Amino acid sequence: MDVMQYLMNGFATALQWHNLLFAFVGVLIGTAVGVLPGIGPMSGVALLIPVTTSLTGGLSPEEAATSAIILLAGVYYGAMYGGSTTSILLNTPGESSSVVTTLDGYQMARQGRAGAALSISAIGSFFAGILTLIALVLLAQPLSAVAISFGPAEYFSLMLLGLAAVSGLAGKSMTKALIMTVFGLLLATVGIDNVSGVARFTYDQPTLYSGFEFLTIAVGLFALGEVFKSIRERDYTGGTVSKVGRILPTRQDMKDSAVPIVRGSFLGFFIGILPGAGATLASFFSYILEKKLSKHPEKFGKGAIEGVAAPESANNAASGGAMIPLLTLGIPGSGTTAILMGALIMYNVQPGPLLFEEHPGVAWGLIASMFVGNLMLLVLNMPLVKVFAKLIQTPSKYLLPIIVAISVFGVYAVQVQLFDLLLLVGCGVAGYFLSKHEFPLAPLVLGLVLGPMIENNMRRALTSSNGDFLVFVQNPISAVFLVIALLWLLIPMLLRLRGKNTVVEEA
Repeated sequence: MDVMQYLMNGFATALQWHNLLFAFVGVLIGTAVGVLPGIGPMSGVALLIPVTTSLTGGLSPEEAATSAIILLAGVYYGAMYGGSTTSILLNTPGESSSVVTTLDGYQMARQGRAGAALSISAIGSFFAGILTLIALVLLAQPLSAVAISFGPAEYFSLMLLGLAAVSGLAGKSMTKALIMTVFGLLLATVGIDNVSGVARFTYDQPTLYSGFEFLTIAVGLFALGEVFKSIRERDYTGGTVSKVGRILPTRQDMKDSAVPIVRGSFLGFFIGILPGAGATLASFFSYILEKKLSKHPEKFGKGAIEGVAAPESANNAASGGAMIPLLTLGIPGSGTTAILMGALIMYNVQPGPLLFEEHPGVAWGLIASMFVGNLMLLVLNMPLVKVFAKLIQTPSKYLLPIIVAISVFGVYAVQVQLFDLLLLVGCGVAGYFLSKHEFPLAPLVLGLVLGPMIENNMRRALTSSNGDFLVFVQNPISAVFLVIALLWLLIPMLLRLRGKNTVVEEA
């Protein structure tokens, strides 16, 4: 069966009435999550995982997994659309990938061009989303075919590369990122060992035999951590919302934005494929590139529409690009895709090279639904710009209790254990203090998700080589992955050391 036939089957799945509803709900909630400052796509996806289990209760396991991932993916790329709204209207980024949009978007709003900025953001996001989906359709099977030839040694090294990439790029301090990665790996070891059957770090507590519930830790760290931050630091949304005015961009706006949208889309896609690079890095790079290539770089920071078009296209393209390593290699490239991966595993669907063979309905149904979801987002975002702008003014006294209620009920419904609620609160407190001291949370989530897989592949590789650790460097592909992972960690360290030495010499 060729790619087009698989894609048509995917559309047949995506266009079922319940999947259309899931896609619509996902992108609608995702847009709201992006609009509301502080929640972000990671928290939004983590919060909705327990909701999907109840919504898909009457479906078969395969259909339930497809519908759930359609909804959660909708939240993911919908949040990328919505994140620009607060950046443009309030000078407050909805999530980190929209930080760059504030530089010119807010200035456009102050000049009475908020509608044009929001529309160009939506058009750029739509173009980037469709471009990355076409690339995903073309690259999914070739990459899966290559990945099927991988053995346990290659997978072990590839997953280490994924951890190294995220650890090297998450947060301001690489040391803190590495600490969080190791902590995530340590949490993943708690429970009954699958190979030997020995209880590890359980302290004879039966509740720990199954290990820590991924959902509880994710919701606690991200969602509840943000709630505690808002309460403790009184970090409430303030400021005056700029008037939206004219919604449609002018012909000159479209002319100025066309090339930056295309450039930002391609750049964002290639950055998104790299594990750990993420949408934030893509938006920064695209903004810097546009400023370098512009004939009038002095306009940037003063309301240049190119400064909105390029980063908004790039961050959406990066979010689509991050789905490629997740689906084809089983390697989450960001914190949000790690949570999506955890959700798929909860539904007994293992992302990776065998996904397109063992669960073609899930894989192609998701890809087709993303085409539909992007079209829904364009239709939603253009006429409803003024409506979503009102969400910015939601008082924290209403918003925070809703987040707490969803967190508590969602986590308790998974295993119906009081321990999970105590762990949820503990992770919320830890999430607040870790964020306050600039410890990135994404590497911890990746460590928790990838830990068991890294351990299993390492054991399988060592079993096949009779305990010889050289198997990881004797295999050429595995050795290349390990070298890249090592360079990914060493190069930033060397650059920082070189920078410090230069400063000392100048002093």
